[in-house]
Amino acid sequence: MINNRKIITAPFGTWDSPLSAEDLAVSSVRLAEPRVFKDQIFWAEGRPTESGRTAIVHYVNGRASDLGPPQANVRSLVHEYGGGAWIPTKLGVIGALFDDQRLYHFSNSGLSPLTIEPSINRSYRYADPCLLPDEVSTIWVFEDHDHKGFEPTNSLILVDSDGSFKRIAEGHDFYSSPVCSPNGNQIAYIAWDHPSMPWDRTFLRVIDLEKNEVVNDQIVLEGFAFQQPRWSPTGQLHVISDETGFWNIHSVNVNDRSSTPIIDCSGEFGVPGWVFAQCTYQWSNDNIWCSWVDHGIGHIGFIEEKKLNELETDFTEFGRLDVLSDGRVVTVAASWTAPSALVVISKDGTTEILNNQTPPILNANNISQPKPISFTSGDNLEAHAFYFEPKNEHFESLNELPPLIVLSHGGPTSSARSSFDPAVQFWTNRGFAVVDVNYGGSTGFGTEYRNRLNGNWGITDTQDCVEAAKYLAENGLADRDRLIIKGGSAGGYTTLCALTWHNIFAAGISRYGVADLETLARDTHKFESKYLDSLIGPWPEESGIYIERSPIHHTHLLSTPMIILQGTEDAVVPPSQAESLVRSLASANIPHSYLLFEGEGHGFRQAENIATALESELSFLGQILGFEPATSKTHVEIK
Repeated sequence: MINNRKIITAPFGTWDSPLSAEDLAVSSVRLAEPRVFKDQIFWAEGRPTESGRTAIVHYVNGRASDLGPPQANVRSLVHEYGGGAWIPTKLGVIGALFDDQRLYHFSNSGLSPLTIEPSINRSYRYADPCLLPDEVSTIWVFEDHDHKGFEPTNSLILVDSDGSFKRIAEGHDFYSSPVCSPNGNQIAYIAWDHPSMPWDRTFLRVIDLEKNEVVNDQIVLEGFAFQQPRWSPTGQLHVISDETGFWNIHSVNVNDRSSTPIIDCSGEFGVPGWVFAQCTYQWSNDNIWCSWVDHGIGHIGFIEEKKLNELETDFTEFGRLDVLSDGRVVTVAASWTAPSALVVISKDGTTEILNNQTPPILNANNISQPKPISFTSGDNLEAHAFYFEPKNEHFESLNELPPLIVLSHGGPTSSARSSFDPAVQFWTNRGFAVVDVNYGGSTGFGTEYRNRLNGNWGITDTQDCVEAAKYLAENGLADRDRLIIKGGSAGGYTTLCALTWHNIFAAGISRYGVADLETLARDTHKFESKYLDSLIGPWPEESGIYIERSPIHHTHLLSTPMIILQGTEDAVVPPSQAESLVRSLASANIPHSYLLFEGEGHGFRQAENIATALESELSFLGQILGFEPATSKTHVEIK
């Protein structure tokens, strides 16, 4: 008895948790993209309980309210991953609806269409807008799918208040981050071409405008991974560049086409460009608010007189930044013990939370906080991860080591989350240990670390996940006979590789994972259609490597039970990949479960499906590892 609480001794995995899958799903509101317009604050909320829709929230005079009708789902499908689907203007918010991808004017009274309706639904797509000085006209990344038999084209367009538009930049395969100079005479933007991805090599370009007509468009910088151009209030162009080996903020000399870091440090101020409208630095008079990542953990502060001043806060992860006229910064922030919140932060570290806060889904005594670990992996290189031990105030273990879930994040050029993740706590509160691996290739450790995957996808990432599991088992932190690996998307590919070419795992969980690299190269969307050129090698020239590293061609090596989860509307990793894998598992008589979720794309957004997926994984592991979950509401069939 501790503090009058009875402590129950029970096997790992059987602990009764106050965090149900339903509670987790309902609480998984996705806050994103705070924007400030005339000191009014707006943000986006992804709501699982409303069929996964994204609403635009307007905060003014201390009150938050939704814009548009209750069914409006604001979401761009440019690059399929979207982001940057809306922007406040003098005439109200303009945003793209998920259903048809057209731009609409949003108001408290409803919606009115702005752009024309294409002949094919969703064939005109818009993202990543910026506002011109008239506060009415906007510039968007435009993706045109109205080309039967050909890949979509991308460009920059200028949209007037009546919905008419004209192209102001075209010819590159991809565009992002248009931003207008204070005087309205120049537009800076990022462009890149196949086979590069936005974290490989990009161009920083600048358009000269006269009365909204293009008179010049020049490449200012090239040769590195540039992102997030920004103009200072005095008209000085800046950009994030990895020329120093880390994504640092640089001042740009447009005339001689050079750049200089305003501070040179080993922090990463940039983020991988999987979605649009990211912003990690923003001006507030003469100061620059900024966030950065150091060894996988987020920080925030401001640059003043070329000195970086870090604020001491409890937060460990930050989203898009914008600033108020009084010098405060607005962002989405989270910590290891609290989920994301829409916050306003002052230079003295004072914080105000704006969004409606619900009671915490776990109290502090039930939250497992991570221990950063580093370990030696392939080629004697150091890799990194966050280790979460089992944590439940009402339970203690028998004389045993916990089962371990190895998490392999997606991307693969993303990173392990550095804040409270209820999907991690779901497991630790039930008696599982979890390790979230920042394998070689992850962002947050510099360009050299990020480039470790070049030519080595399926090898480096897999080895790092395997070595993380071995490291924890050898140090008495995990049961070597109950090691599990789980991943989604690219992390699902790593999971399948680990189960195919290594025999240390007792079970695997793949969410919309890649099983066949050739199919992915042929069938995936434009944005990633050449991504494998750098991760694997040019296709079809290197088709032998594609076959060699595709788990689907080596199912004779599989023996580990696995559960596979997939969405029917996934355009990134189509359901055919999962179905082909399931047929092979059935043919080889390997225990498996397969769940197909109607209406879900690349990632699950609907509350019911989020809960069902977790409960099914728990049921599957209980049957495979031989324990009975305490309050399982789902029994998944294993074939």
